[in-house]
Amino acid sequence: MKALVLFSGGVDSTTCLAMAIRSFGKDNVISLSVSYGQKHEKELEAAKNIIAYYDIRGLTLDLTNVFAYSNCSLLSHSNQDIPQKSYLEQFRENRGNPVSTYVPYRNGIFLSVAAGIALSNECNTIYYGAHLDDAAGNAYPDCSRAFLEGMSEAIYEGSGRKLRLTAPFINLNKAQIVARGLELSVPYELTWSCYEGKDTPCGKCGTCLDRQIAFESNHVSDPAVKERSLL
Repeated sequence: MKALVLFSGGVDSTTCLAMAIRSFGKDNVISLSVSYGQKHEKELEAAKNIIAYYDIRGLTLDLTNVFAYSNCSLLSHSNQDIPQKSYLEQFRENRGNPVSTYVPYRNGIFLSVAAGIALSNECNTIYYGAHLDDAAGNAYPDCSRAFLEGMSEAIYEGSGRKLRLTAPFINLNKAQIVARGLELSVPYELTWSCYEGKDTPCGKCGTCLDRQIAFESNHVSDPAVKERSLL
């Protein structure tokens, strides 16, 4: 039994990784990180550090060209600024449409590619860290329960019923994910969430705000923010 974890180096995917290692053992877990033309390399750097921490096999894939036609604000060629407000605020302002940091069908593309890589490496499970806060209505449609159910069936049938997709946080918010990660001693000080690529997190983008609330809800300081403030 082996698992592949779709891995960004952030809070959610790192907690997924810790859960997979707990369930399968580190020798039976592979991580897959993707370069997709994002504005900075911070999350990929974080992923490398976490892979080294857990001493697992990590794969990296470059899908930059796939998103060359998108003007999503997360992409290096975009002329849009990254919004400095929560996902829910953005969702309301957009009248229920996906937010500007939604990379078109990114999770669908990532998971489809991950399925082929997982099968080639004799994995039977793919983990991905979608959760309630990311779904935020329709802000990120490829993080919704409906998407998970459809993608799960497609991957299961398309793999000859050999591969299953699991999203352990689909009914949880980020605070509940952090609570689980604290139980697993996840090295959150090594993770990176901010959409900006500066030396320290901006504290103002949607993912920074979600992360801040998640740690505050657990009555702990964010170790990554504390760690980088000392550098």
